[in-house]
Amino acid sequence: MREEILRVMDKNARITVTDLATILDAREEEISREITEMEREKIIYGYHTMIDWDRTNDDHVVALIEVRVTPQRDQGFDAVAERIYRFDEVSSVYLMSGAFDLMVVVEGKTMKEVALFVARRLAVLDYVLSTSTNFVLKKYKENGMVLADEKKDERIIVSA
Repeated sequence: MREEILRVMDKNARITVTDLATILDAREEEISREITEMEREKIIYGYHTMIDWDRTNDDHVVALIEVRVTPQRDQGFDAVAERIYRFDEVSSVYLMSGAFDLMVVVEGKTMKEVALFVARRLAVLDYVLSTSTNFVLKKYKENGMVLADEKKDERIIVSA
């Protein structure tokens, strides 16, 4: 039951308990109890609103920063990741396999603001060996949601 609830809520965090119960053919009380329990167990950490900032008047940039670090003795990458995720500008930190160790997602108002954060606060940390900053220029799909407008078929209809 939990996995089914999570799959539906992952696509729509605003779904009502009534609708969940209907979709999953379960009682509302059972659904509500499971959600409360998953919140208590921190399986569900919170509820997120997805915003297309490009459609607003607010300046907003997102950067994906690849970071190579030196793991800390007896703590591995956890202590490094914790130090980095405590910065307000950082929205996400992931331990990665491959050419770099951490993927750090940083948000700001301008590219310059993000670049200054990287230069003055992130890259100067003792255990950071190198960074590579990639700015998101356009989002096409995020969290399973297509952000692009549907394209209209502009071909001329020709009939005989």
